[in-house]
Amino acid sequence: MNKSDLKREINKVMDEIPESELENILEYLKEIKDSSPEKTNLSKNLGKIIREDKELLRRLAS
Repeated sequence: MNKSDLKREINKVMDEIPESELENILEYLKEIKDSSPEKTNLSKNLGKIIREDKELLRRLAS
């Protein structure tokens, strides 16, 4: 997907998000824009780990 296609898809999703969540999304996007590539990559990898290992994290938290 090229940049234009991605923006179009993002806008479609944004139109479906409740207005109460839009401010949180804006803040998140600003954080991404202002952060270093290393920090962005670290956050992306952490999110991937959390999504993939939810059950393991649940057991560890018990």
